Amino acid sequence: MSPRPRTSRLRQLLLRLHGEGAVLLEVFLAPEPLVRGSVYELRRRCGRPSCRCARGRLHPVMVLSVCEQGRTRLRTIPEDRLATLRELTQRYRRFRRARARLVGMQRAMLAVIDQLEAARRKEE
Repeated sequence: MSPRPRTSRLRQLLLRLHGEGAVLLEVFLAPEPLVRGSVYELRRRCGRPSCRCARGRLHPVMVLSVCEQGRTRLRTIPEDRLATLRELTQRYRRFRRARARLVGMQRAMLAVIDQLEAARRKEE
């Protein structure tokens, strides 16, 4: 097999990977704010001995879970901020997924570039 078709396929792959990176760039350049953490429902006791939660029917509370200095912190979310915080944390997860995808693509691009170099190298 001649090196020409192999380098052609490698160049095509490199261009495709580069194009995927351009799509991810939109996520990184978006101006909307992000909030690190997760929003979920937690059930807890209030501490009053005569309350229903003392008999096992716990109170549902929405919380924002954030890791700070290696420790998980839970913050209660007021009902009026719940929808906003959900959206902000979803944007953060999308940003982080895009970042992870970009790192993988860069590794793949480096591997293709190394293969291109090897295929184009002329031995004397």
